[in-house]
Amino acid sequence: MKSMHIRKGDTVEVLTGKDRKKRGKVLKVDRKQRRVVVEGVNRTKKHLRPSQSAPQGGVVDWELPVDVSNVMLVCSSCGRPTRIRRGRRGGEAFARICTRCEREI
Repeated sequence: MKSMHIRKGDTVEVLTGKDRKKRGKVLKVDRKQRRVVVEGVNRTKKHLRPSQSAPQGGVVDWELPVDVSNVMLVCSSCGRPTRIRRGRRGGEAFARICTRCEREI
């Protein structure tokens, strides 16, 4: 399974679709399907029938996953969407490095 450049907790910007240019925090990453759930992006409503867990029923608003190719990581240092490269800092493990400002993300 190939590793992904996006991790849970990262801030990303949406590149395509109805939510283009929106930024949000990654809530969930599905590496197998290569999809991510981003806070405030790709929202939908689901109507729930009354049940024991939801006695009132009603309408629930939530985020659906988007493909990882449609989002770009936002650098925490320069604040711009950027590609990343992997590099070593000292003798440590690989780190994600911003290609714009050359700082570790």
